[in-house]
Amino acid sequence: MAQERDVDDEIDQWRRRIDLIDGQLMSLLNSRSACAVEIGRIKRRLGLPVYSPEREAWILERVMRDNPGPLDPMAVRRVFERVIDESRRLERLAAEGREPAPGPGGDGKGD
Repeated sequence: MAQERDVDDEIDQWRRRIDLIDGQLMSLLNSRSACAVEIGRIKRRLGLPVYSPEREAWILERVMRDNPGPLDPMAVRRVFERVIDESRRLERLAAEGREPAPGPGGDGKGD
C-alpha cells in the first residue's frame, strides 16, 4: 500500500514536471508564431511569396542533425513539419492582410 502510494507520488512529480514543460513549449511556440506573423507582414509589404521551401528544408535538416535525443530524428522532423505548417499558415494570413486571431480557430476571419 505505502509502496503503491510512493510510486503514485513519483509519477505525479514527473507529470507535474511535464505540465511545466508543456507551458514552456506553449510559450515558445507562440513566440515562434508571432515571428512568423511579422515575417508575413514584411513579405506582404515587399510582395514576396510566403512559401520558402529552401528555408523549410534547412530548418528540418538542422533540427534533425542537432537533436540530442531521446527523440528519434524522424520524430523530431514530424513535430517540426507540423510547427512549420502552422507557422506558414499564420504567415500566409498576415501576408494576405488577415490578422491571425488568438485562441481557438485563429484563422483571422474574426469569427
